[in-house]
Amino acid sequence: MYKPREKTRIILDRAFEMVQSVPYSVSSRWLFYKLLQEGYYSDKKHYKDRWNPAVSKARKNFYNDWTPYTLEDATRQAFILGDGFTGSPEAWLPEHIKMIADVENHNTASCKWQYQNYYIELWFEARAMYKQFAYYTENIPLVPMGGQASIPYKWECAKRLESTDKPVVVLYFGDLDKGGDDIAGAVEKDVTRWSDTSFEFIHCGLNLEQAKKYGIPEFEKWDKKNKKWVTGFQWEALSDQGAREIITEATAQFISLDGIKKGEQIDKQARELLQERLNQAFGGRK
Repeated sequence: MYKPREKTRIILDRAFEMVQSVPYSVSSRWLFYKLLQEGYYSDKKHYKDRWNPAVSKARKNFYNDWTPYTLEDATRQAFILGDGFTGSPEAWLPEHIKMIADVENHNTASCKWQYQNYYIELWFEARAMYKQFAYYTENIPLVPMGGQASIPYKWECAKRLESTDKPVVVLYFGDLDKGGDDIAGAVEKDVTRWSDTSFEFIHCGLNLEQAKKYGIPEFEKWDKKNKKWVTGFQWEALSDQGAREIITEATAQFISLDGIKKGEQIDKQARELLQERLNQAFGGRK
C-alpha cells in the first residue's frame, strides 16, 4: 500500500482539492503549475523529478481518492475504427435514427467485429506511425502510445478492452531498443492490471529477425541516465514495403475475410432500410 511521506501527502491532498475545485477535468501539468504558483514547488524542473513520480504512484495505487482516471491526457488519442451497432438492420434503425444526417458521410457503419472471431487493436510506439498503420489496415482500432503512455490513457485502454465478449488480442509495434521495450512492457503491465478482460499481448515488431531481413541500419546513442552507449533498430528506418509486410502479416491471422463480407452486407442492408424509411417518411422525396 502506498504511504507517501508527510510533505508529499500534504501536496497530494492540496492537489486533489484543486482537482475538485473546477467543473472540468485537468491535466497533471495544469496541477503542477498551480502548485508551483502556491509555493509547493520552487522550480519547473520539479515537475519531472518530484511531482510526476508522486502523483503517478498515488493514481496507480488508488491512494485516498486518487485514481488512474483522476487526471486527463490531452495529448493522446486512440482511433477506434470498425465500431457501431450489432444485430440486424431492423435493430439498427431505431438505435441510430439520430445519425440520419450523417448517412452520406458513412458515420452509420455497422460493427465490423460482429462476425469476427477476435477483437483486435493495433498499439504502436510513436504517433508518427499512425498514417502508415491507417493506410495498411481498415476498421481496426489504432492506438498510438506517443512514447511512454500516460496513466489515464492506459486506463482508457484497459476499460475499452472490457467492451467486447470476444477474445481480445493486442498487436504491438515499436522500436527494437531498451526504450521501446520499456514502453511496451509498461503499457502491457498496467493495462493487464486494470482491465477485467484478459487479453493476448503480441509484440509483432520490431524484432532482430525482421531487422536483419529488411536491412535496417543499427543506431548507436549515448544513454545519459545509465552513462553508456546503447544500440538498437528504429521502426521508422523500415522500408515502406517492410512495414506493410509486418503489419499485414500480423493482422491477417486474426481477421476473417468472410466476417468482413458479412459485416459489409449487413451494413448495406441497413443503409437501404434507412433510405426506404426516409422515403416513406418524406413522401418519396430525395
